[in-house]
Amino acid sequence: MSGGEPSGLIGWIGRLGRPSRMGVAFLAGALMTAGHPPIGVPWVLFAAFPMIALLVRGAPTTWTAVWTGWAAGAGYFITGLHWIGHAFLVDPDRFAWLLPLGVVAMPSAIAIFWALAAMLSRKFGPRALTSSVVSFAAYLSAMEVLRSYILTGFPWALPGYIWVDLPPMQAGAWLGPFGLTFLTLVVTGVPLVAILARRAVPAVLALWVGAGIFFGGVTRVPGEIVYHDDAPVLRLVQPNAPQRLKWVTGYREEFYERLLSATARPADPEIGKPDLVIWPEASVYFPLAKHPEEARRIAEAANGAPVLVGSLHTEVHDGVDIWWNAMLTVMPGGRFGPQYNKHHLVPFGEYLPFEPVMEALGLAQFANRGGFAAGPGPQTLDIGSLPSVSPLICYEAIFPYEVVGAERPKWMVQLTNDGWFGDFAGPQQHYAQARFRAVEQGLPLIRAANTGISAIVDPYGREVVSIELHNYDHIDAKLPAEIEPTLYSRFGDWPAFFLIAITLFLGFFLAIIQRTD
Repeated sequence: MSGGEPSGLIGWIGRLGRPSRMGVAFLAGALMTAGHPPIGVPWVLFAAFPMIALLVRGAPTTWTAVWTGWAAGAGYFITGLHWIGHAFLVDPDRFAWLLPLGVVAMPSAIAIFWALAAMLSRKFGPRALTSSVVSFAAYLSAMEVLRSYILTGFPWALPGYIWVDLPPMQAGAWLGPFGLTFLTLVVTGVPLVAILARRAVPAVLALWVGAGIFFGGVTRVPGEIVYHDDAPVLRLVQPNAPQRLKWVTGYREEFYERLLSATARPADPEIGKPDLVIWPEASVYFPLAKHPEEARRIAEAANGAPVLVGSLHTEVHDGVDIWWNAMLTVMPGGRFGPQYNKHHLVPFGEYLPFEPVMEALGLAQFANRGGFAAGPGPQTLDIGSLPSVSPLICYEAIFPYEVVGAERPKWMVQLTNDGWFGDFAGPQQHYAQARFRAVEQGLPLIRAANTGISAIVDPYGREVVSIELHNYDHIDAKLPAEIEPTLYSRFGDWPAFFLIAITLFLGFFLAIIQRTD
């Protein structure tokens, strides 16, 4: 075959039967998970991804390639999404029996997208070793796009997210998470395969691309955090309300008093009085708009500063109670200001998809058994004299294409409740993905979480201040300045789509040439 194919590793791969091939692929996919927080060792992809690409490319039949791709995806998603299981254990009497569905069945279903990438790469991609890796990277990136959109989408744990806290993260400002995912797979996949094929040029080119992304990220980020002269002071309050206790009588009142107490604490004299106080998602245990006396208590505690409060909100329409997962603004004096209703709801968590079928199977949702209504979509809000803001509630921050409205804000705020996700991978991965939104949009991101991680992030994705998991605390800090609109904020995912599409076309063209030789 072309590409100077060696007999060692490729020969061993060629001799693997389907079960052994799937087992190795599963382990390689699981190893890729170590690139994400909390382990955060992205360099494992330089070994894990090329192994998957070689296993797919060396499969003796298309169906073997399909099963190999599925096994790699299963390894990646079962290990990377295991945190979903914590949600089933918050109320184990009702939901523990569904644990296998969340930690095995759902990730295994998502792995079908990787199986499709393997099939397409096998049927329509070139056979030369190094070009086959690039083709597989493009098909896999295309499938990652598809899983991020289809059936409301779930763009969690995209391979490009391994670069959080590292300079390649900055490429998100140009190509977004899908373009960064494609470049990540190419840069980590080609060198080892090219070396095995004794092809120095592709290995050097891939490493040069990687070095360019790395040093481009280094030069993009200024040395210090930048602030406007009139930057407002923000206070983030983290009550540390564990999900299993959050709605329990006695505890819920205590968590509410924690929020009030932290809001009323004296200002840091070196920073100044807070201009805005931010509470997490669903931080009060009652629909705040129905309790104006509590709004006055909140306003009194804030001492003249508006307060963003995560609250359930209900209204009666045509005799039916409609509920929203909302962000309410409590203005001085206890009056209500701008409101935002969450628009991208969590399937099974906030609404029940295919409700008649699911209920017949005995399935129910985790929160608000009647289900939530969806808000109108991304918005830009003006809160008094503060810079305009784009609000996000929890899960919405993982969708890069839905975080800002038509009018570009000056900053983004995420109210979240990561108490559902356990203590390990879930909260840390969620926080990392939210930080990518700051890079992509060139906007600071402010994050208030019930159990953590609450933080202020600058428009380069750098953490300015934070409150660690499971701490009851507050922090005061100034709002970092926004930067000029990024390429991604102007054009969205289209540059990444174009790059992936061109690669797929060239790979298909090259495959035709190779098969007619």
